[in-house]
Amino acid sequence: MSSQDIPEENLPAEQDTHGAVAVADDKDPFADPGLPPHEHRVQDIDERAAKRSERTVALLFTVSMLATVGFIASYVTIPADESVYIFPLGHISGLNFALGMTLGLALFAIGAGAVHWARTLMSDEELTDERHPIEAEPEVKAKVMADFQQGAKESALGRRKLIRNTMLGALALVPLSGVVLLRDLGPLPGTKLRHTSWRRGLLLVNQNTNEPLRPSDVAVGSLTFAKPEGLEEHDEDFQQNIAKDALMIVRLQPDDIKDRRELEWSHEGIVAYSKICTHVGCPISLYEQQTHHVLCPCHQSTFDLSDGARVIFGPAGHALPQLRIGVNDEGYLQALGDFDEPVGPAFWERG
Repeated sequence: MSSQDIPEENLPAEQDTHGAVAVADDKDPFADPGLPPHEHRVQDIDERAAKRSERTVALLFTVSMLATVGFIASYVTIPADESVYIFPLGHISGLNFALGMTLGLALFAIGAGAVHWARTLMSDEELTDERHPIEAEPEVKAKVMADFQQGAKESALGRRKLIRNTMLGALALVPLSGVVLLRDLGPLPGTKLRHTSWRRGLLLVNQNTNEPLRPSDVAVGSLTFAKPEGLEEHDEDFQQNIAKDALMIVRLQPDDIKDRRELEWSHEGIVAYSKICTHVGCPISLYEQQTHHVLCPCHQSTFDLSDGARVIFGPAGHALPQLRIGVNDEGYLQALGDFDEPVGPAFWERG
């Protein structure tokens, strides 16, 4: 059936943006019917209902704040190895359960509060606008600013101070959950990362044989890896400590050593340097005995062990830290202190 066969009184009606009804004609039987008349909500005409919605939104934001505080308290007080029985999940980590519940509640309460605020107190009147060119003309910019100001006014954020204050409190506290989690990233740079287990009197132990080293055990041109006396693989903190304490020992001819301090800190040409590359912390394991160069296999940073382990190639930022060594009364190699500077990547140079 064509549009000509439809009786005029049965043609669909159209309503423009101002509520006026436009009747479709033969040329446009599918005209835009427009928007239905706006129906006011109870909060729009009853201030007591608006106050109830305001208190509901504030309550949700307050619940979010309390849940965030609960997240932090759970993280600090609940032991990581403690388990609880939750039906039907069985035994699960009490810490994970508490963290998940509190953080989930904090985020849900903020979202629910924002949704309830928008649906009950912000303007819900639908408006239509004509399509306009992509480029922003001065009139468009002025309209955008006017719409923004209108939206800010209709949100009643300045007038609903209870909502504003509790929302700001909830949004300010939620990020603290992430800040607290930073504690597990490791020790503070000002404490453990700046020092190692090496101290005066500790023997240099061969990392492969677990035997103390004598000068005669280190041949010219050889590369030996060592660890401090007392550091065992079964120790709880072995992996963390060996990442800082790993030592690289090379014996050079004293006449080949160019750096004066390096010569003073060595023993009969035996020099000891950190095995940890100063670029991103990879272990150095390649040694070229003719040039006295050591190479990091990760990004090819190259250090000259005959010249204070300075960087001669690659992205490493500075020389390898040297360990001052000597010999004790029994003829074993020993440390005469800690490294001259923190080992590994140059975090301390960045402040």
